[in-house]
Amino acid sequence: MKGDRVEVVVDAGGDTRTYEIEATRAGRRLDVRSGRGLVEVVEVTRGGTPVRTARFMANRVIALVEHPATQDPGGEEVVTLRRAA
Repeated sequence: MKGDRVEVVVDAGGDTRTYEIEATRAGRRLDVRSGRGLVEVVEVTRGGTPVRTARFMANRVIALVEHPATQDPGGEEVVTLRRAA
């Protein structure tokens, strides 16, 4: 969902670097996968096609923070109208 964001803090040999990956368009989401020594953050379309991929070595990742898109609290309320029979 547009607005999904992932922050990855990586050890860069005595220094730390922070990378922010964000879903760029409506209908896209971020998937986080880890395994075989890698951490992957993939931006995926509604149909499941990967658009962008960021890969990090798992032993260098210090922190991984996922920020889901915020729901609009001022959204419209759905009211069902019923007709008297």
